[in-house]
Amino acid sequence: MATFLHTFVTSFLTYGIIFCIIVPSNADLLNDEFEKWIKEIGKNYSNEDEKLKRFAIFKSNYQFINSSNNNPEQTFKLGLNKYADLTNQEFRALLAGFIPRTGKQPSTPFRYENVMPPSSIDWRSRGAVTSVKDQGKCGSCWAFVTADAIEGITKITKGILPTLSEQELIDCVSECKGCNGGRPDTAFKWVTKNGGLTNEADYPYKANNGICDATKVKDFAAAITGYENVPSGNETALMNAVANQPVTVAIDSAGLFFQFYQSGIFRGPCGKNLDHVMTVVGYGGDGLNKYWIVRNSWGTSWGENGYVRIWKDSGLGPGVCGITLVSSYPVAD
Repeated sequence: MATFLHTFVTSFLTYGIIFCIIVPSNADLLNDEFEKWIKEIGKNYSNEDEKLKRFAIFKSNYQFINSSNNNPEQTFKLGLNKYADLTNQEFRALLAGFIPRTGKQPSTPFRYENVMPPSSIDWRSRGAVTSVKDQGKCGSCWAFVTADAIEGITKITKGILPTLSEQELIDCVSECKGCNGGRPDTAFKWVTKNGGLTNEADYPYKANNGICDATKVKDFAAAITGYENVPSGNETALMNAVANQPVTVAIDSAGLFFQFYQSGIFRGPCGKNLDHVMTVVGYGGDGLNKYWIVRNSWGTSWGENGYVRIWKDSGLGPGVCGITLVSSYPVAD
């Protein structure tokens, strides 16, 4: 009996040591994931201290993503993306580009009040949406959605899909603040007054503030005659508008859930502190939940190839992330 016990204990200790050698620790696995992510993203750090700092943030974000994905009640998945080494505060400071008005959104005519919308629509499949773009390290989402919406209405009314210049808006719309934020309704006003907007190829994106190039601003690729606001806090009104054209919406994008959204129907949590603008290009359902099809300007590596499906008909007055509170679209009569 003593011999058997001695053999068992010896074997256990021996194989236990072997097991510890063979199986890497969680720290080693996280370090491997970090190095893999660095290679995929093409990230370079200025020094080892900065790399260690970013690894600590990456570790925290990695654990948050896994915790969310292990929740069986979650309707969406999170994933590592190019923002994985940023704190949420850094992420918000980098990309938040919507400057809310003081007070309520101004009332305008709303031409889609009495329309009969289809049960689903996707303007991508109708050729009214260009390829997903990336605003980079510039709070210029307001310029991207302005271009998105004008591109869409130009295709719908003229049969031509231009790719328009966000940089022209950043440089020339003095009432907005370029990479420090703005509003699409203000940009729509400027495009209307200016007479149109230039092609991106003629006025390319630089992801920084510049001086308005007067030699290019009159070479129009698209024009509008004005804009209208969607009645605030009304999902039916937003649906009516989106049934007829892509629509810009302001949302609360501040949380970690939105930062690392990868796929599925996003239900929050999020609030209604509007800090970002996106373009709703359709709506639909999966048999269980209805959703808005929303285009972002953070490149194709974020979300579902640059898009997010946000829960529609949620029963929340402002909609998920405040999606119905501030929305507008250009008109081209």
